[in-house]
Amino acid sequence: MVLMGAIGLFLGRYVKNINDYFVGDNSIPPLGGAISNFMSLFSTFVFVAYAGIAYEYGLVAILILWSSVPPALIAAKYFAHRWRRAGLITPMQFLETRYNAPVRQILSWGGIGFKILDSLVRLYSIGLFIAAATPLSLETAILVSGLIVVLYTVLGGIWAVVVTDAVQFVILIFSTLILLPLSIKAVGGLDNLTLTIPAHFTFFNGPKGTPLFLLGYYVMVLIKYNGNWAFIQRFYSVRDEAAGAKMGLITAAFFFVFPVVFLIPAIAARSYIPDLADKEMAYVSMCLRLLPEGIMGVMIAAMFAATMSALSATYNVVAGVLTEDIYKRLISPYALGRNLLLVARGSTFLIGILVTFGALYIGNFGGAFEANKLFTGLFAIPMSIPLLMGILYRRPKPWGALVTIVAGIIIGLILNQDKSISWEAATLLQIVICILIMVVSGWVPSKNPTYEARVNTFFKKLATPISAAEKPVVNEVFMRSLKYLFAIAMSTTAVLFLTMSLPSITKLSGQLSFGAGTICLIGAGILWVQAKSKDKKAISALPEPEAITYQQN
Repeated sequence: MVLMGAIGLFLGRYVKNINDYFVGDNSIPPLGGAISNFMSLFSTFVFVAYAGIAYEYGLVAILILWSSVPPALIAAKYFAHRWRRAGLITPMQFLETRYNAPVRQILSWGGIGFKILDSLVRLYSIGLFIAAATPLSLETAILVSGLIVVLYTVLGGIWAVVVTDAVQFVILIFSTLILLPLSIKAVGGLDNLTLTIPAHFTFFNGPKGTPLFLLGYYVMVLIKYNGNWAFIQRFYSVRDEAAGAKMGLITAAFFFVFPVVFLIPAIAARSYIPDLADKEMAYVSMCLRLLPEGIMGVMIAAMFAATMSALSATYNVVAGVLTEDIYKRLISPYALGRNLLLVARGSTFLIGILVTFGALYIGNFGGAFEANKLFTGLFAIPMSIPLLMGILYRRPKPWGALVTIVAGIIIGLILNQDKSISWEAATLLQIVICILIMVVSGWVPSKNPTYEARVNTFFKKLATPISAAEKPVVNEVFMRSLKYLFAIAMSTTAVLFLTMSLPSITKLSGQLSFGAGTICLIGAGILWVQAKSKDKKAISALPEPEAITYQQN
């Protein structure tokens, strides 16, 4: 946690305006953006909610989690270039041009509310994990976790989010890779596990493996993720369209590979701990049974890192909407510079505090997975469809967007109250109705020539590739500083793994942790050498100072 705060403090020195704070001067590299996308959309929620599904039904949990792959692929193909060419600071900024001011404000305010609800579930999940693995109560775990995330996020803006995401990614991946072989060994190998619980090794086991449920869930996630503000933010924060497409493809690869690593231990828990009372505690229970205390501490840090990433990304992008789309648009249109930056940091703090205290009440909604599913169905779908269709197609009208939002939420409320209608049927029906409203609005001709001209100009901009002059000039000094920062962070991570491995070095868990630390140390060394080499090249490229001659009088 000290490391994350230090990174935020260091990068905060480079934040001079809201463009730096929310867009990173359009200099986020594709790999860094992909890691940040991956970490922002994953959190401890995966190790609680999806782990519970894996424990109860098996591989279907991985199939459900693979629903994250299509959104990334579609974003790479159809959305990446559009988001970058739109030239945004926030995901809501284009809505006033594309539709009108009321649509922008309704989606801004409504989106803020939904993002807060979504963050409540994520913070509740990390609270469950920490409470199960430490002596802390659930309430204390939520409060401590939430306040730490708030304090670190306020400091450094999107660069702090992306850099800490990368460090947290390393901690998370190595920690979960330690548990994976330990879990397989504990149940006598994969062959023995498949013989013990054969039904768990089919992709369509249980009620969540039915074609209708999977169709509903995949379509919902496709809309939700592509309408996710943090997901969109990464695409308009890169250098150009090609970088955005590359980032989307790398993100899809991460979403495909790592769910297997994350959820196999929870499936193994069904054989190893068959009488587990709370299924959502499957992953943490395997950690407690198989990891020594020191390495368990690393795992807690990894789980916390995952949620920190998701929350910090949300806080940053929501603060952007509060600052640019609400404060600057409605309250202080001429605000500039440090004033806006102060508002941005204050907004980040306010959102974080609301989420921290609101997460204490999520248990009343029936668990993490059910709460997330409920909130998504009610709000994400009707608010994301106008956003996505608005940047893809020029025909849908402002009134169509407004009716879609209102009708979609009302339909969601009605269908979720009717117990005779399944969640998947209700979700698909809601999606179809929302899309139909948008399509019908496109058939109705507009009588406003000013609106038509504005929309045509906007879509002409989306069809025009970014020119060389519009692409940011890479700040080589900053990039070298980043390499040094990554090297120091990786060294610190290496020390963490190496130190925690020593008490159990004779066991497989300790040896795996030692190996993870060694790899991190080698990576840190490579980054440091690369940064040093670039420093030397930069110095050698400087012109020789002119000789100074002195004349004698």
